[in-house]
Amino acid sequence: MPSKADLHIHTTCSDGRLSPEEVIKLAQLKKLSAVSITDHDTLEGYKIAKPIADKHGVELIPGVEITTVFHEKEAHILAYYFETDTNYFEEFLIAQKDSRTNRIKGIINTLNNQKIDVDYHEVWAEADGGNLGRPHIAKVLIQKGYVSGMNEAFKLYLSNEKLGNIKNNYPDSEEAIQMIKNVGGAAILAHPGRLYTQEEVEEFIDMGIDGIEYIHPSHNYRRQEFYSKLCEEKSLLKTGGSDYHGDFETGHANVGIVAVPHKYVTSMKRMTEQRKQTILVKN
Repeated sequence: MPSKADLHIHTTCSDGRLSPEEVIKLAQLKKLSAVSITDHDTLEGYKIAKPIADKHGVELIPGVEITTVFHEKEAHILAYYFETDTNYFEEFLIAQKDSRTNRIKGIINTLNNQKIDVDYHEVWAEADGGNLGRPHIAKVLIQKGYVSGMNEAFKLYLSNEKLGNIKNNYPDSEEAIQMIKNVGGAAILAHPGRLYTQEEVEEFIDMGIDGIEYIHPSHNYRRQEFYSKLCEEKSLLKTGGSDYHGDFETGHANVGIVAVPHKYVTSMKRMTEQRKQTILVKN
């Protein structure tokens, strides 16, 4: 059986339900050849999991899902194989955390104006030290009986359409792409699915995106085929993963199934190694 990799998993360090240690255990259980923890705007999950992965022989790829702005709406760029110990990148992620906190406060204020009783400290407690995100607000809404589940929370209150434009300080997508390249990483457009038109995807390509997450739970076979062919036509990297946020009780529905052949990991690693060498020569 060909080896497979899951390059999109979240942990309790952002809005996932598994701890970094449990992600490594799950990767072993699913016999994945490689895995990447891609928490939102933080490397904490990767840092915790790295020595555990090394101990158990699991290939853990440096990863993070970066929140950006594209045409005044949120867009996520996945970064892989970057230098993890640069002050430049660390300072960028600290700024991202501040931006995320301010956005959450803006969302809470919007809900309060709709007579929804949600307090920042409740959301902060729900995150339990992880980077704040809308799923943490959703959990508070569920606990307080405003909604019955995550899907309803986003449908009624937390979708971009419902929230409208809430001020944030996230970088624009092009700036984030360049930042990732500056630290030797690969910049990948996350789950384009129904988020972007073909013209908008072309804009990301013009910005210098290195690849596309062509396999994702939100992509049916037709979309996978479209993005796969686009990557081949434009000489872009192919990545993919389960975008897993759940816990052990859910049966890990997509982990080990929504994954990519390991050969794509090899291609990305080779490209980023060449990029790092170029950066060293320039410096």
